[in-house]
Amino acid sequence: MARRSPGALRAPLKSAGRNAVRLRPIDGLSKGANAAIVRLEGTHPGFVPVATALDGYRRAIRRSGRWLDLGDDCSCPGCDVLYQRDVLGDAMRRLPTAAFRELRRVVEPLDEEFRRKTLPDPRAAELSAWHAQAWWRQRIRER
Repeated sequence: MARRSPGALRAPLKSAGRNAVRLRPIDGLSKGANAAIVRLEGTHPGFVPVATALDGYRRAIRRSGRWLDLGDDCSCPGCDVLYQRDVLGDAMRRLPTAAFRELRRVVEPLDEEFRRKTLPDPRAAELSAWHAQAWWRQRIRER
């Protein structure tokens, strides 16, 4: 049986290189804030890219109608609005002050729409400490 060479096996896996993430700046942020986000993602290798989380958060909020459906249609973290907001919250906590302010300025209108399209869950904080840590986890998941 013929075997493929190691180079042929790796060829489809090649990416744009080490700087692939750096090529995609976040709209609405300065070069300095984008650079701070790239540094943050570089120092925390398991960190989900902030641009990816922001795009997913925007898409989830804008695609829905009057109510935001937080149902568990898909179990992957990339489809979970709360996970995407957690990533943005973690990034904002770890960024320097100037970059934090710029990212917060981009995220705040989305948060306002999130609040407008969901209802508070008065018992969410009683469920677990995880729910009590962030306001976006204390929202009703279904209409």
